Amino acid sequence: MIGLWLLTTLACGGAELPTTTITLDGTALVVEVADDPEERAQGLMMRDHLAADRGMLFVYPEAQPRSFWMKDTRIPLSIAFLDDKGVIRKIADMTPLSLDHTKSVYPARYAVEVNKGWFAAHGIEVGDRVDGLPTP
Repeated sequence: MIGLWLLTTLACGGAELPTTTITLDGTALVVEVADDPEERAQGLMMRDHLAADRGMLFVYPEAQPRSFWMKDTRIPLSIAFLDDKGVIRKIADMTPLSLDHTKSVYPARYAVEVNKGWFAAHGIEVGDRVDGLPTP
């Protein structure tokens, strides 16, 4: 029975990860936390929807240049790359199902994915600080 549940869960795009609330320039955002290699590799792939004020937080053990792509990700997303202190160093929009890589340019310890346009709609910009980040 567990095997059937796992197969069904994976076929439907995976189970939701544990969540936490982070704050971006005073705006609260509930994020699923992807903090191990398998969770980070899966990300938001195979999903058809992301609620309006939800996102995914990618947590890495150290800051280094990062690269994301949208293979098997059907939701238009925006991504913010954050340094060790939680300061946003880059924001970019990403195209669903694209194999193009979106690079952090600067070393990033965290990345936050949200629905495309969410950062702009909430006035979130490069240089803003994100609070409530878990430590790896």
